[in-house]
Amino acid sequence: MEFSTIWLFVIAVATLLIIPGPAVFYIMARSIDQGKKAGLVSVLGVSLGGSVHVLAGAIGVSAILMTSATAFSIVKYLGAAYLIYLGCRTLFSTSDSTTSTIPKAPRKKLLKIFYESALVEVMNPKTALFFLAFFPQFISPSAGSVTVQFLLLGIIFIILAFISDGLYAVLAASIRKRLKVGSTLQNRITGYFYIILGVFSAFASPSKT
Repeated sequence: MEFSTIWLFVIAVATLLIIPGPAVFYIMARSIDQGKKAGLVSVLGVSLGGSVHVLAGAIGVSAILMTSATAFSIVKYLGAAYLIYLGCRTLFSTSDSTTSTIPKAPRKKLLKIFYESALVEVMNPKTALFFLAFFPQFISPSAGSVTVQFLLLGIIFIILAFISDGLYAVLAASIRKRLKVGSTLQNRITGYFYIILGVFSAFASPSKT
């Protein structure tokens, strides 16, 4: 893969990770309730769950490409459309329009927190759909193995997410009190970014095959 493509991917992922999502709120809740160690264990669990989706996505996208190059292009355009849909749905979401409160998390053993965090992430179909929609926008069949490219992007994503989630865990542990995060601005930023990313992907020059 070209360095410029990887760099663009890193910028896109970093921008996405700045805005906390459900997994981040769960991690922060653990940190607030049980301390930094519990929060970081949650981060490890979520990262493991995300890795499962990356591996499954790499196998799936590679299988699609083996079917035909046209099928791969269709996946990319459907992915772009899905990103735009996510953006519109987030942008015009009316639920919890004032504040998003970090849920109260009951105390649990660290091992149980790890397994629970991993299982929740593995069983989240939205994560799988997002990876399948997002990663192919940065993959070019002419650059080599699609599976390797997908795995490379997945590793980068997991590392960046681990760092970002870890920082949120440490921050939440240092605050140690109930937090409220305004979701109106969050939804607008996230929605616009998804739409821009989807439109950019749809109108980008198609990859050579």
